[in-house]
Amino acid sequence: MAAKGAETFNTTVEQFTTAGNQAFKDSIEKSLSALGEVNANSKKNLEAAVASVTAATKGAEALGAQSLAYSKKALEDHVAAAKSLSGAKSVQEVVELQTAYAKSAMEAYIAQVTKASETVSAAVKESFLPLNERVTALVEKIQAAH
Repeated sequence: MAAKGAETFNTTVEQFTTAGNQAFKDSIEKSLSALGEVNANSKKNLEAAVASVTAATKGAEALGAQSLAYSKKALEDHVAAAKSLSGAKSVQEVVELQTAYAKSAMEAYIAQVTKASETVSAAVKESFLPLNERVTALVEKIQAAH
């Protein structure tokens, strides 16, 4: 009877040991899997941030180039208007030239502001797109978990 009890005890210990080892192994595998998923998400988040900053930088560069081109053209137009004014033969001609210059300068300014606004808007949309995609992925993952 004692031999049978010892055998039952050994079998029970082996079952508990096997079950404990399996539970530990499953726990480690789940932890490693979760860590791998966190790393993958972190990598995707970093890539989204880099894409966002890259898009914003391109937008800023485009805006800077547009502003520089506008400033150069405005200065050239101003110099040309000054030359025209200096060659005017009458007060009436000065008023007409000055009015035409003011009108064209205002139209150019409004066109530049519109262009700059469009550039900024496009850059903001483009820079937020990668971040929005990551947020959407996170929300989908959370919803799938529930």
